[in-house]
Amino acid sequence: MAVHKLQIDDFVTVDYELIAIHSSLEDYRLAYFINRSLQILLEKSPKDIGIKTREGESCFTRFFYEDPESDTAWNLIQNRNSIDGRQENESSLFGSKGINIAANIYLVPELKKVDYILKVENTPSFFALEQTVNSLLAVKQITTAYKIDHSKLKSKNNLIF
Repeated sequence: MAVHKLQIDDFVTVDYELIAIHSSLEDYRLAYFINRSLQILLEKSPKDIGIKTREGESCFTRFFYEDPESDTAWNLIQNRNSIDGRQENESSLFGSKGINIAANIYLVPELKKVDYILKVENTPSFFALEQTVNSLLAVKQITTAYKIDHSKLKSKNNLIF
């Protein structure tokens, strides 16, 4: 009897590109300017991306567009979010008093300075990444944008959704 083996590495293909975006805009305003610049239709996804860390649990907003012609999926994801935790301080001189502590949580912790990540999935062979980055840089509300090398990311599993 023949034995068939499946190698897991056979299914791991990189068919997406990542672009880092630095901007102080709110996510919905940034999606609007990206839509105008790239001629796409990003819209708020009802499913946010949830992450659990030791600081707590947080949700990152996501804007999504799927191009029906090229079957390319565009995801604009918030990289930074803050959570408010409550920690009791029982050894106080004046009794127990609650202290509010805010902590920043990052979707991709290696990129702490990045505000948003634009993930382009199912990129066709003719996809012009440099032209897309240059179009993003033309938006005056975007401070800077550049390509992210996903092979150097340790937490790339957070980008699977």
